Amino acid sequence: MRGTRGLGDAGEKLALRRLLELGYELLETNWRCRNGEIDLVMRDGETLVFVEVRTRRGEGLGTPEESVTLAKQQRLVSLATQWLAERYPEEEPPDWRIDVVGVHLSTSGKLLEINHLPGAIGFG
Repeated sequence: MRGTRGLGDAGEKLALRRLLELGYELLETNWRCRNGEIDLVMRDGETLVFVEVRTRRGEGLGTPEESVTLAKQQRLVSLATQWLAERYPEEEPPDWRIDVVGVHLSTSGKLLEINHLPGAIGFG
């Protein structure tokens, strides 16, 4: 696992596995547009869930969850709104929320903790 992309990919796989174990259904991974990317788009029952996965190795930079800045939160709301507008142009979209999954690895890459925060980013 080299570089931030490799670290991010590893974290996303671990987060996805955890969410699937919780009964979530995967709809899309790494949806991109010119404004950014949504890591995972999932369904939790009838609710659409946009998932931001943050991965940190070691303890020098704080927790993964702390790395979701206000600017990042605002961008995620904008991206989710854009995703919904593309998929539901003529109808009301289902209920939705934005979750954050923090993946904390040791400096050697061993999984220490996965912290799932449903509805972590408010948009109302």
